[in-house]
Amino acid sequence: MSDTTTSPTRTFEGNEIPAPGHYVLDASHTDVAFVARHLMVTKVRGRFSGVEGTVVVAEEPLESSVAVTLATASLDTGDASRDEHVRSADLLDVDQHPTIEFRSTTVRHTGGSSFEVDGELTVAGVTRPVTLDTVIEGVVGDPWGGQRLAVSASAEIDREDFGLTWNVALETGGVLVGKKIRIEIDAQAVRQD
Repeated sequence: MSDTTTSPTRTFEGNEIPAPGHYVLDASHTDVAFVARHLMVTKVRGRFSGVEGTVVVAEEPLESSVAVTLATASLDTGDASRDEHVRSADLLDVDQHPTIEFRSTTVRHTGGSSFEVDGELTVAGVTRPVTLDTVIEGVVGDPWGGQRLAVSASAEIDREDFGLTWNVALETGGVLVGKKIRIEIDAQAVRQD
């Protein structure tokens, strides 16, 4: 539990940001979702419920770090047969690759409460650089005397960069599943120190 007599925020470049501290993601209040094109015209949404991670807010804000692990088997798109296929060796291959991982490498302030968080994303055993456009949504006290940090983040990746090349050509042109995947994150983390 944190010491609530200490302010949960401070000022950085004229903006309110979290005070230094170590936060752990609250999985029940964190949503890691993705959006993919289907049949070239519609969007399919899915999410991972198995999420763990930490946010370390450093004394020097741009030295802060993030580490997140997703359980690939926790994928849910709302369609059991589609989920089974995405978990198969055609795509995520959850038996061989039970997790997706993100580890930050650099943090840049882009103005206000917005930051770019560069990192390495590992999907199906392939690691590529990814930049998360991140917004600090706020730091608040909770009813149990703790402090919670809320952030949102997003990025777009090309799934084929991670070796996820399975697809079906359509008779009318195009493919069944689009290459671009939009990642959307709304996270809440609880301060541990």
